[in-house]
Amino acid sequence: MSTSNLLNEEIIYEALKDVYDPEIPVNIVDLGLVYGVEIKDNDVKVNMTLTFAGCGMGPYIAQQAEWRIAEIEEVDDVEVDLIFEPPWNPDMISEDGKKELGID
Repeated sequence: MSTSNLLNEEIIYEALKDVYDPEIPVNIVDLGLVYGVEIKDNDVKVNMTLTFAGCGMGPYIAQQAEWRIAEIEEVDDVEVDLIFEPPWNPDMISEDGKKELGID
């Protein structure tokens, strides 16, 4: 069994739940900022967005996401791409995220 069989999207999403937008007390997964994860062999590519395109914390958040994924033993390479289509909106926040923010 190769290590790539152990690496899956669930592991990546769980790791990304440790990454927060410093201005919002909810992780980037529950905020709906992660649009997709691709795994090829042991290389991981993440497409994510920001709450707004001009967010000054964007490079910081993307770097934190990259570093967190790189901590996973099976991962060889990480690429985090910031994309802005479709634009993020509050409807993308998960139910858990809405609870943390106190909105329904």
